Amino acid sequence: MVQEISLEELNKLLRNVKSMKEVVVEGDIEIVLEEASAAGLGGQAAYILAMGVAQAGMQLLNTASALGVQVPMGGAIPGVFGAAPAAPVEAAIKKIDQLVKARFEVKPKSFPNQIEEITLGATSSDGGSREYSVTIGGEKTMPFYNFQEAMPHRQVCTLDVFDIPIPLARTVRAMYEDVMESPAEWAKKNVHEYGADMVTVHMTSTHTMNPGYHSAKEAAKTLEDVLQAVKVPVVIGGSGDPNADPEVFEKCAEVAEGERCLIASANLNMDYERIANAAKKYGHVVLSWTQLDINAQKTLNRHLFKLVPRDSIVIDPTTAALGYGLDYAFTNMERIRLSGLNGDKDLSFPMSSGTTNAWGAREAWMKDSPLSEDSGWGPREYRGPLWEIITGSTLAVAGGDLFMMMHPGAVQTFRELTQTLFGIIEKDPVDISNWIAAEVV
Repeated sequence: MVQEISLEELNKLLRNVKSMKEVVVEGDIEIVLEEASAAGLGGQAAYILAMGVAQAGMQLLNTASALGVQVPMGGAIPGVFGAAPAAPVEAAIKKIDQLVKARFEVKPKSFPNQIEEITLGATSSDGGSREYSVTIGGEKTMPFYNFQEAMPHRQVCTLDVFDIPIPLARTVRAMYEDVMESPAEWAKKNVHEYGADMVTVHMTSTHTMNPGYHSAKEAAKTLEDVLQAVKVPVVIGGSGDPNADPEVFEKCAEVAEGERCLIASANLNMDYERIANAAKKYGHVVLSWTQLDINAQKTLNRHLFKLVPRDSIVIDPTTAALGYGLDYAFTNMERIRLSGLNGDKDLSFPMSSGTTNAWGAREAWMKDSPLSEDSGWGPREYRGPLWEIITGSTLAVAGGDLFMMMHPGAVQTFRELTQTLFGIIEKDPVDISNWIAAEVV
């Protein structure tokens, strides 16, 4: 009778056997290598095979022990295998020594194209009334590759302002409760108290489905008030209503003539021609917004090329927050930036990130997990800003240039992080020779 049985199973059968007479155990040993195929693996296959043989040998020794034959561990079976070979300790040490001495080197890569430089905000010498302007773009390589090609401009943050009070996460609302009724005062607080580089005025009230709907003319008056209150570059945000935004942007572009604002935004689902024509007529920049689709981004950009100069376009490929597609947003932005650097003129523009989207993640604003069996999430006063910081800093590495953000603390931390990598903020060098036991403070 032929029966397949593992050595482990055989050991179990013989474990309680006290004695056996005139019993012969015969059979073939089959070693199954589950970890990998031996084909084409060279030394790795040999290692796996050796491990299989060793495991089988141990099982045989256990079986021999169960049958009453005592075999000294670590030695040879007398008269059968001969002397046991010494472990190849010296060879192993030599390999480890070679690994320690290995060096990691990055060879500089030269890209054939440069990202467009876009200036936002116009000073008096440029026909505007801003105290300063900011320039983004101009990169010749990926972000923070300072050893290869210094970044020409640092990342810029713009803090949100809403033209009417809207529901906000408690952590954010606590920062603005005293100014939410006045967009101009809100903008002043962002600039004078929180140090914003820019402000974004969202004309939320102009959505036709909004109770107490505000007209485009009212939105233009709100923008005038903000432009008087602060002298930083301004982003003009719409409500996302394709029926309202084109007119709102036209009126706002007119009252802000010469200030070189960023109009956010034009997309394929609304009348982008009206928006682009208003931007060109009154001297502004257009934000070209698409939803995580490189082909759609190329298509919209090609349409805009026919309407505005190349130095008047910033692109927004959409920001998906941490835990809600951040990996896809990162990949999308990185692909766009690499394509632009490699010569794709349709994509060689600075990128904006709507980092505020991080507050749409429930982990950013909920008090705790809605699942009773879940572990605690920790204080949302820290968790929300961290959600925004991680979202923004991740996309800064992917090629983001302009970051629309909401929480002042998140902006402060994000700015310190990116400016340190950029080289503006000097940090003491870190000794990494003992990196395994090092403590990060």
